[in-house]
Amino acid sequence: MTESDIWAGRGFHFDVRVKSLVMGICNVTPDSFSEHGLFQKTDDAAAHGLEMARQGADILDIGGESTRPGAEDVSIGEELDRVIPVIRQLAEKTGLPISIDTTKARVAEEALKAGACIVNDISGLKLDPDIASVAAENDAGLVLMHMRGTPRTMQKDTHYDDLFNEISAHLQAGIDAALKAGVKPERIAVDPGIGFGKSAEQNMLIIKRLDFLLKLGRPVLMGLSRKSFLGIITGRDASERIEETIAATLEADRNGARIHRVHDVKQAVIALQTARAIREA
Repeated sequence: MTESDIWAGRGFHFDVRVKSLVMGICNVTPDSFSEHGLFQKTDDAAAHGLEMARQGADILDIGGESTRPGAEDVSIGEELDRVIPVIRQLAEKTGLPISIDTTKARVAEEALKAGACIVNDISGLKLDPDIASVAAENDAGLVLMHMRGTPRTMQKDTHYDDLFNEISAHLQAGIDAALKAGVKPERIAVDPGIGFGKSAEQNMLIIKRLDFLLKLGRPVLMGLSRKSFLGIITGRDASERIEETIAATLEADRNGARIHRVHDVKQAVIALQTARAIREA
């Protein structure tokens, strides 16, 4: 067993040698790039979360602010109003680990009080460093992602002098900051930020060369689901990109990613189960 095999925190303990994890996406927003506001009402979002639990999700990731390219900021109050009722319902009814997708320490803190046990920070502690202290005080899991700027600005500059080293350095800085704040190493997972300040070709290279992230010694999370680079490959709209997502997810898993954030849970669970069985035959 290595450090990168275990991801654990308050309310969850995963050994990714045993199985790859599926994190189901539940966006409680009116402007998600994929669902287009389908689950912005509390009851609809909670019902969707319950359905993903039935389909085999290992984790439910709840977000109240769109992170699509060009997305506008949402106030803390609005974000809390969107996510807290959903988190309370799902924590009570599913027993699954709940992740809060936020860049705000206040939202993370209230979500953890409501029943979440993981904070998924797309900025890797760059936008609100206090998230690290909130995670440490609550023994929460922490996902650190690489992103340039903010969702509003991230696609304005996709030039890198050294793509892999720049992403690794960003994530290592986040890990160091989290550890300094008191987050235990086994609580941390890392995400290269597919689609966040990268070109389509760069996204594909990251998936192909994931070994550069494994060197950080933490489980790797990948959010590939229905992303625009997949549409560039096939020409299909976001809502149609299920097969593209599964193909990319299996390739990422083969290359070392062990946590997969997806919209289509049932398909991902079956595909990953099948691929693992073949590899282990």
